[in-house]
Amino acid sequence: MVLEKHPKAEALIFDLDGTLSDSLPVHIATWHQVCAHYNCKFNEKIIDELTGMPTIRFAERIIEENGLRGVDPHEMVKMKQETFWKHASLLKPHQAVVDFMKSFHGKIPLAVGTGASRRSAEVQLKTLGLTHYFDAIVTADDVSHHKPEPETFLRCAEMVGVKAENCQVLEDGVLGMEAAKTAGMYLIDVRPITYENFSIAD
Repeated sequence: MVLEKHPKAEALIFDLDGTLSDSLPVHIATWHQVCAHYNCKFNEKIIDELTGMPTIRFAERIIEENGLRGVDPHEMVKMKQETFWKHASLLKPHQAVVDFMKSFHGKIPLAVGTGASRRSAEVQLKTLGLTHYFDAIVTADDVSHHKPEPETFLRCAEMVGVKAENCQVLEDGVLGMEAAKTAGMYLIDVRPITYENFSIAD
């Protein structure tokens, strides 16, 4: 992982989960807890596949893989989000990415482009003390076409007043990287960022 601004980049756009926020352990632990409630299993492999997509896509996949009948994915999402917010204090920053972001604060526009809901994004940024660093925040609630479509990042560019081809995206998710490339933006792959799984109590 090399964090270096492209010489032609006039704005930086950051993914949130797994990029700025070391949130994946909390998300995974939360999904395991929700699945225990529904007496089903959470396949952690879908994290890599669906990272960047709205939470409802995860719920629909879990319901499909486990053959759950009569389960409302929206209710599952509600439980998942409320459990995640409850344990937001466990969140930690990916310090290298955060330090990189802070080094450009006040010098060029900074934005967040995330597949998380507005509430989840705000909870994470507030918990990590990062909200005030960003000129724009675009969430799953603000776009019609989510990653891997480029709308999230294009909206960020529009909000900070910088042409897409002069923006640089920092991402850890495959879908987000595809979105950045489709948008014609410079890209930093922040992987590999490692984390340890843990569980959360009720």
